Amino acid sequence: MPKIADIQETPNPNAVKFILKEAVSHGTSHSFDSAEKAETDALAKSLFEVGEVVSIFYMDKMITVEKTDGADWDEILPLLAVPIRAAESVGGATNGTNDSAASTVGGAIAAAASDNPVIAQINELLDERIRPYLASDGGWLEILDLEDKTLKIRYQGACGSCPSSLTGTLMAIENMIKDEIDSEIEVVAV
Repeated sequence: MPKIADIQETPNPNAVKFILKEAVSHGTSHSFDSAEKAETDALAKSLFEVGEVVSIFYMDKMITVEKTDGADWDEILPLLAVPIRAAESVGGATNGTNDSAASTVGGAIAAAASDNPVIAQINELLDERIRPYLASDGGWLEILDLEDKTLKIRYQGACGSCPSSLTGTLMAIENMIKDEIDSEIEVVAV
């Protein structure tokens, strides 16, 4: 049962990041944008059951919850803390997910495991210069595909609906990739 070490605001006013003292996953990201998609994941399902929740993202010792516009953080935070504290921490025990739930990052896993050296370069660049900052704000970024010269990415967690991720961050990522890897690559958030 993980204890909550801190609750942090994110640049997205509808998302908060819970920092935990114990991990709820082993380095894999889990992202759910509906209660239906979270049915097989005990942690995400229990958070959606609180109500007023739009999306759940968790990885390692971090859980990001996005609420509806109308929900009040003062009311929903204490309710969210209950299932988080009741969740299983990893380390021999499971966190209630099964293989199909863990595959919610399937596109990213396929892209990361790709034999394409350009994707490997892009992932290295993102790991060094982008993902740590997104994680500090309760978000993440996965590569879905590189087809022709179009790189498809998906923002997760707090970044998923944050206006700055779809404008400034996306342009910065594209500019870094163009400057350092291939000047013809276009980056598209899906």
